[in-house]
Amino acid sequence: MRYKYKSLSPNGQKNDGIFIGDCEDDVISMLKGKNELIISIERDIEAEAQIDIFKKKVKKKDLAIFCRQFYTMIDAGLGIVKGLKILVDQTQNKILKDAIANICENVQKGESLSEAMSKYENIFPALLINMVEAGELSSNLDTIMERMAIHFEKENRLEAKIKSSMIYPMILMIVSIAVVIFMIVEVLPTFMGMFEGSGVALPWSTQVLISLSNSIKALWYLYIVIILGVVMGTIAFKRSLKGKRFFDRLMITIPGLKIITVKIITSRFARTLSALISSGIPLLQAMDIVENVVNNRVIQDGLELSIENIRKGMTLSSAVKNVKIFPSMVDSMIKIGEESGSLGSMLNKTADFYDEEVEASLQRLTTLLEPIMIIVMAFIIGFIVIAMAMPIFDMVNTI
Repeated sequence: MRYKYKSLSPNGQKNDGIFIGDCEDDVISMLKGKNELIISIERDIEAEAQIDIFKKKVKKKDLAIFCRQFYTMIDAGLGIVKGLKILVDQTQNKILKDAIANICENVQKGESLSEAMSKYENIFPALLINMVEAGELSSNLDTIMERMAIHFEKENRLEAKIKSSMIYPMILMIVSIAVVIFMIVEVLPTFMGMFEGSGVALPWSTQVLISLSNSIKALWYLYIVIILGVVMGTIAFKRSLKGKRFFDRLMITIPGLKIITVKIITSRFARTLSALISSGIPLLQAMDIVENVVNNRVIQDGLELSIENIRKGMTLSSAVKNVKIFPSMVDSMIKIGEESGSLGSMLNKTADFYDEEVEASLQRLTTLLEPIMIIVMAFIIGFIVIAMAMPIFDMVNTI
């Protein structure tokens, strides 16, 4: 729960703050621990509702900015608490701003930065929390934050490329559907009276379109309900474990999509594992974190088996090869890294390579989708036009 409080410090300075805790007693304990006089405490219901709407999600872009700014301040010699206070003022994302404010309070109470961040696992990914903990233990938190900034910047760039490559096909598909509906509902009915009075037998294609037009005009609300039901049902099924596994399997099975999906997952796997290993995180712990980063249930099942094999003494390269999803280059690069003692560096190079491959594959897919969708659109519209023109030709021939 989120609380707003006002207090007086021992030197008489008035303070306004935000605290997130289980109950009001937590706020009181925190203020008493700082020897501050409590003026008022109230629960911030409005802000809690707003946070719930957004499900406390923070974009990778915001995390990248957070890590980059934090690195800059630590590298400049500022303390963690001072840096966090500055970040509270600079952060634009309200959810992240509130989380940083509460983390700052907890650090002042004696918690480590990683412990305070671990209370917000829905905002800060396990990868970042574990990396911060490693940085605290090795006294190179600034290096870790810089590494995380680069990691989230690359992740954000990859996601942006995926989204931008899909914009044009989506717009074309929406326009195509709108044009087809307009022709069936508005254009076709203008010819119906002429067809009915001509006495000419209508071809099956025209009859189908007329029936579809009448059905849409009379039962449009039913079509909307069906479409919404299908969409909501699909979303609900996709959120279930069985549904997620089904759609994730499709993503690595359908030709075309499989190539891009595997390359995206490979890039994410290699980059994340590189960052963890380079920071001194033990391999098994790193693999546990990476398992949740790939965001594909089928591959996660394979990585779970890999973790068990590594526990039994198998090398990482052999365990990854047994997953039978990643390209052969991946286990080869890992094997070279294991033999040369530069596993983190090799994984980073692998991630950079597949980043470029993803960009090239997305460009090829977009280039291929455009003519395919135009051809499909032309075929559908051509079918409608021919279905409307054929009775007119029959009428002319009869006359």
